Amino acid sequence: MEDGSVNLPPGFFFSPTDEELVLHFLYCKASLIPCHPNIIPDLHPSQLAPWELNGKALLSGNQYYFFTKVNENRARENGYWKDTGVTEPILSTFDKKVGMKKYLGFHIGEAPQGTETSWVMQEYYICSSGFDTASYRSARRRRKHDQSWSKWVLCKVYEKIRSQQGVNCYSDDDDSGSELSWLDEVYLSLDDDLEEIGMPI
Repeated sequence: MEDGSVNLPPGFFFSPTDEELVLHFLYCKASLIPCHPNIIPDLHPSQLAPWELNGKALLSGNQYYFFTKVNENRARENGYWKDTGVTEPILSTFDKKVGMKKYLGFHIGEAPQGTETSWVMQEYYICSSGFDTASYRSARRRRKHDQSWSKWVLCKVYEKIRSQQGVNCYSDDDDSGSELSWLDEVYLSLDDDLEEIGMPI
């Protein structure tokens, strides 16, 4: 984990669906069921800026994964995570609601006058009403007074993709084939300038 990589067999890539993140990782964490391999670490968002996650969170493509406490402070000295007001339900393959996904954006400065950055965090929560299995019910009975059942959330952090029209979106897809890098845009603007003054390209 020190270099931000995971020791997976050749050809394997960590790319779980929202349902898999909730049922196979967050559910195991919250119910204290051992998860093997235990590759997602516990972190405190208040101690790290999003660009400092490399080598500390699980990195897969352009996305960082980690667990944190539900009521963990999301602010740090030079910035804070702000709720965007966007919340989505997470449905199972049988159309049962198993969790919720909340979006937060990272702002530099002090709230509420901070400057928005391109960093986004998705927080995954368990929706207990969506589980209807014997294992879940028995686990909940055994931990009726154990607050650890609901204290964990799973976080996914990434940078927003800027489209060619300059519009920001919350997509976390790593589709470099349809997006221009900032360096490509600089080269294209140089080509346009040369055409305007009639110089050969």
